[in-house]
Amino acid sequence: MRRLLVSGSILALLLTCAKTVTAQAGNPALAPLESMYPDLESFYIDLHQTPELSLHEEKTSAKVADRLRKLGYEVTTGVGGTGVVAILKNGKGPTVFVRADMDALPVEERTGLPYASKVTAKNDAGATVHVMHACGHDFHMTSLVGAAALLARAKDSWRGTLFLIGQPGEEGGGGASKMLKDGLFTRFPKPDFAISLHDKASEPAGKLVVTPGWVFANVDSVDVTIYGRGGHGAYPHTTVDPVVIAARTVVALQTLVGRENNPFDPAVVTVGSIHGGLKHNIIPDEVKLQITVRSFKDDVRKRLLDGIARVAKAEAEAAGAAKEPSVVVIETTPATFNDPALAKRLSAVFSRSFGAENVMEGQAVMGGEDFSEYGRAGVPAVQFEVGAVEAGKYADSKKNGTPLPSLHSSEFAPDRGPTIRRGVSALTVAALELLGKP
Repeated sequence: MRRLLVSGSILALLLTCAKTVTAQAGNPALAPLESMYPDLESFYIDLHQTPELSLHEEKTSAKVADRLRKLGYEVTTGVGGTGVVAILKNGKGPTVFVRADMDALPVEERTGLPYASKVTAKNDAGATVHVMHACGHDFHMTSLVGAAALLARAKDSWRGTLFLIGQPGEEGGGGASKMLKDGLFTRFPKPDFAISLHDKASEPAGKLVVTPGWVFANVDSVDVTIYGRGGHGAYPHTTVDPVVIAARTVVALQTLVGRENNPFDPAVVTVGSIHGGLKHNIIPDEVKLQITVRSFKDDVRKRLLDGIARVAKAEAEAAGAAKEPSVVVIETTPATFNDPALAKRLSAVFSRSFGAENVMEGQAVMGGEDFSEYGRAGVPAVQFEVGAVEAGKYADSKKNGTPLPSLHSSEFAPDRGPTIRRGVSALTVAALELLGKP
């Protein structure tokens, strides 16, 4: 009996997932999607096969700009580096900002897809690396272009200004802040609303996930260099051993979360890399730590960063080091907060358009997203997520515990058809909800 019930639940899941790609609630603005889909799929495959690293999206941005220009948008390129801005004015009404990120990751693709990326490129350090859209930014761009086409065709049903961007450098490149510093909200109309989507590697294709409030965390990358006095491993008493200082520092850093932080305020301090020395019997002069720090609240963030510097310096002083450690924050992304009222509004329109069973409320995670910068610039903003897992694989994972490839995995790829259709549809109905009515 239990086996029959499990099979029945999986069948129900498959049927639900099938409905997600076809249910359009009779919205006439979405009617052209099926005829457009083959061209969108070709665009997606081309983007997937030709990824570019953060802040080097020259060819990618040109492709996005060309598509939007041909749809009748007023396009500006080179904003914040390789950023693309596309404006479509249609009378008096709200300005709705829609963002898609464009950069790929230094990952070697192992999906086995016939259109898998084989691209290699030089990274900023000069090393040759494989490049892959392992986070779905190719899907994000395709959804933006598809929604742009549907909205341009449906100009009779809305009033206002569409403000679309292709953003560079989301993967640690500070692309959002670069575009803002280049006058994104001063050279162009400041939006009334900002929206974006992101694929989700843990939900079935077509499922929509909207999280009110905190969505993604503050992300800070910290480099710590601990200085000692090197020497022979047989005579440690003649040295100041930075390896031992580093070991004590790594352990002590955990008290910043475990003993100094309110347990109701999420926080993470992870030492992801430790490097020092070249040989068994040589005590090195220095050891380097690379630390990722995650939080939501700004005061928690400051306390963690201040605490890292305090602990590192105290451990060095306790060991008699002659030189203070170097503590440098090299990358930073502020936490993403979804405007609760806007999130509620989008959840409602998604439920009406695609069925309440295909819309769920999400939970905050400790990953990072620089879409946060637009909300911090004073615009009510929401980033929602679109399930991207093939229904059968999702069902197998639920039944048998089979792991699903995560974002940034060399094996991750969205279930192309249903994910693209839902992404295009969701961006379109979200924009129509926020734009003015004729």
